[in-house]
Amino acid sequence: MLTDIHQSARATPLRDSLPATVHSLARREPVAKMGGQLSKVMGKIFGSKEMRLLMLGLDAAGKTTILYKLKLGQDVTTIPTVGFNVETVTYKNVKFNVWDVGGQDKIRPLWRHYFSGTQGLIFVIDSADRNRIEEARQELHRIINDREMKDSLLLVFANKQDLKEAMKPQEVTEALQLARLKDKVWYVVPSCATTGEGLLEGLAWLSNNVKSQPAPVKK
Repeated sequence: MLTDIHQSARATPLRDSLPATVHSLARREPVAKMGGQLSKVMGKIFGSKEMRLLMLGLDAAGKTTILYKLKLGQDVTTIPTVGFNVETVTYKNVKFNVWDVGGQDKIRPLWRHYFSGTQGLIFVIDSADRNRIEEARQELHRIINDREMKDSLLLVFANKQDLKEAMKPQEVTEALQLARLKDKVWYVVPSCATTGEGLLEGLAWLSNNVKSQPAPVKK
C-alpha cells in the first residue's frame, strides 16, 4: 500500500472528513458490514453526485491506462491518445465523468477547449521521467492559471511508482511548486496505473472535497 501522500492545507483529509460516530463504528463493526450500511445511509441522506473530471498530463504519463484501470479494473494495452477518451466511473456514490485528453505537444493547445465545467483536474506525472518534470510543471501551471480552472480541485497522480527511479510525492510536490498555490486545493497521491495502487485513494479525496449538486433524477 502506498501511503506517502501530500496535500494542501485547505483539503479535507480522508479520515478527518468522517463524523466521529463513523470512527466509533469502525472500531466495533466488521468493515464490510459497516461500509455497506454507511453507503446506504449516506446515499439516502445526500443522494448521488456527479463530477466532471479532466485528466491531463504529458504524453506517456499513463493517463489512459489509469482511466481504463478505473473503468474496467484491468491493465489494458493503449496507444497514444490523439483526441480524447471519456468514461463514467462510479465510486462512493459519486459519478465521475472522466475526460482523458492526449498529451502530445501538438495537442496541448486544444486542452483549453475542455476546461469549461471542470470540477476536478487530474494531472498525471511520470514520476520516473526526471528530464521532463519541468515541462510538466510549466504545463500544469498554464492550466491552473486559466480562469475557467480557478475553482477546480487538483489531484496529482505521481504515477509509475513501481519503477525504482520514480520520484516520491514530496519530490514531485517540490518540483511542481505546489506549495505556491495558495488558493488551490490540491493533493498528490503516489500511484501505479498498472496495479491500481493509489487510484481509489485519489477518487476518495475528490469525493470528499467536491462541492457539486446532486445528480439529476431521471423522470
